[in-house]
Amino acid sequence: MTLSLTATARTRPASCGLPSPRGLRPWVLSCIPGRRRSRTAKTRTAGETSGAPASISSATPSGAAWPRARGYFTGFSPAISATARKAKGKQIRDWHLNRRSGTDLSILAKEINPQVQGWINYYGAFYRSELRFLAWRINEHLARWAMHKFKRFRGKYAKAMAWLQKVYQYKPGLFAHWQLIAFT
Repeated sequence: MTLSLTATARTRPASCGLPSPRGLRPWVLSCIPGRRRSRTAKTRTAGETSGAPASISSATPSGAAWPRARGYFTGFSPAISATARKAKGKQIRDWHLNRRSGTDLSILAKEINPQVQGWINYYGAFYRSELRFLAWRINEHLARWAMHKFKRFRGKYAKAMAWLQKVYQYKPGLFAHWQLIAFT
């Protein structure tokens, strides 16, 4: 079982469209109940993630989860880690969308959709709602792109966001990250 889990951990990033992390040891994270006294050698609890890859971590590291009939229990919610969030934010900034005022919106979508869909498939496998920040960050950059592209939006962030909302209403599948949020 451990061999197949290791093989799966090594091939999963490639199946989601992301580069495989070389040199990272795949750790098996488990939620060990607070009353258990013994731990197995191959697993780590959510609080013991030192040395483990930082791509997916716990949204509540060693915190208490919703109480059961006996009271609070130790929980683990696999989600995107803080360092991975920062890295994805830096990658979005490195796209320099606001500098591409000569390109069309559909061309931007074709360029960024494969990468964003890979992030959604990899990091959103268990805790998809933690990726909403990613969608809002990309939308902010798209609004800034519209402010640079169209004269009527220069200095008018709210109007650019309203225009982006109308684009969402007419073409909801244009960007991959629009499946994570809903404009209201």
